[in-house]
Amino acid sequence: MNLMTVDGFSAKIEYDPEVDMFRGEILGLTGGADFYGKTPEELRAEFRKSLAVFLEVCKEKGIDPRRSYSGRFNLRIPPELHEKLAIAAQAEGKSINTLAQEALAEHVAD
Repeated sequence: MNLMTVDGFSAKIEYDPEVDMFRGEILGLTGGADFYGKTPEELRAEFRKSLAVFLEVCKEKGIDPRRSYSGRFNLRIPPELHEKLAIAAQAEGKSINTLAQEALAEHVAD
């Protein structure tokens, strides 16, 4: 995954062949904000500009710019995997929740 981070905000970067530029989409916002650039430097500068505009609009409207997360989500998995997870968690003296948190944290570690 191609991510760029500016001031604690992350953006997904993809190439847009229709305009022959890279497009960034800022993630985790309460609304949408994107930007374009041909080089990494240009992309980063446009990221800063787009983020500044988004944050200013949020401030004017009294909106929290970051999407809030509850810390809970449902995960549907095959029963066979559920059984393997339960056994692995028991073997390690952990809950399935703890085992899953550790695996997910490892996947998104910086």
